[in-house]
Formats: sequence, C-alpha cells, structure tokens
Amino acid sequence: MEHQPEPATVADDPQARDLLRRAFEATARWQKDFKGFTADLTVNVNGKETSGPVIVKSPREVSVQLGDGETQKWAQEQLGMIAVHRGPRSFEESDGKYSLTMEEDGHPFGTKLIIHGSNSFYRIKDNRITQINRKMAHPGMNPFAFTINVEESAITQDQKNLTTKYTVYYYSPTDSKLTNVESFTDTHVRVGSSDLPATRRIITYEDGQVVVKHLTFKNHKLL
Repeated sequence: MEHQPEPATVADDPQARDLLRRAFEATARWQKDFKGFTADLTVNVNGKETSGPVIVKSPREVSVQLGDGETQKWAQEQLGMIAVHRGPRSFEESDGKYSLTMEEDGHPFGTKLIIHGSNSFYRIKDNRITQINRKMAHPGMNPFAFTINVEESAITQDQKNLTTKYTVYYYSPTDSKLTNVESFTDTHVRVGSSDLPATRRIITYEDGQVVVKHLTFKNHKLL
C-alpha cells in the first residue's frame, strides 16, 4: 500500500473524476442550511461513565461539557471529526481540486482512485468510497499513515450512503509497522431532514489493553 512519489503534474482522467464525483454526491451530508444541533451525551469508557450536554455547530464550533477533562477533550475531537465528514461541502472544495487518475486491479473493494498531490488513494465500488489510504506529515509530528476500510453503510431517507461500520489501520510510513487499529460502529437518528449521531462505539488498543468507548446521544434538538 505504499504511495509512490508522483510527478508534479499528472493529467486528470475525466473517467476517474466522474467516478469519484458520483461517489461523493451519493454520500450523506448535512444540508447546506444546517445550523447544528444540541444533545445530551453519555460516554462509557470500559465501564466508566460520564454525561453532559453537547453543542455542534461546525467542525470548529463543538462544545462538550463532561465531568472528566480527558474524556471531554476526546469526545470533542470525535464530534469535530463527525462534523468534518458530515458537513456540507462541494466536490470542487474537497477532492475535486486535485488531479485524479484510476487503476483497475481486481481488488475486492473496487477501483483504485489516486488523488495526486494529497498523498492519498481511495477505492470505489458501486458508487461508494470503500477504502481511504492516506499519509500524513505535519510539522512537529511523527509522520503516520492510515487505511480506512468501510465495511457497512445504510441508505438514508434521501437515498444517500451513510457509513455505519468502518475500521482504521494506523501504521508507520517509514517501516510500515502497524501501530493501532480502531473499529467504529455508528447509528444515526433522523431529526427533521438531518441524520444525526445516535451512538458511536470505538474499539481500540491503548496502553497495553483493548479499550471500548461508547458514546450515546439523546434529546437531539436542531439549532
């Protein structure tokens, strides 16, 4: 799964662009006029529960009030990530701004779609993004890479794909050693014309043990 160095300019493949655009447009997102929501959150980490209110307006405007500071910070990051993935945006604003090419290699997860200039490639099958591969290098941070495998998804009332189960494999891009695995299982609740998070379970490995974290959202209200 090594991402090979690429030429500075790669000719865009219109077929690849069409394939990714169709998958992008078939993915569930909050509607353009979405203002956010409030809910009551309970977080259970290996049996230890904390509860409190949350407000989500945008990826950068997430407020979580929990009794435990560490859990609160973690829950805030989770909600920020959900808001990034579900927030309204156009294809041109996201992966459409890169040169795109594709390869058919017979993989069970479908066509390989390379996003040049972003250190990423996806796989697409049946108008769904089934796998995301990315390498990250931020100043002051150790470089890391991950592969997300989308295992299950639901169809919303708007006939869009909404991921319900996925697993993330984290590894070192220098020696390709696996560093962690996180398994996500999500459920959603329809409020008005929005599909909001209802539960999220994450199974991960931390400090020598498998940790199960469970978020439950109740009493949703749209802003």
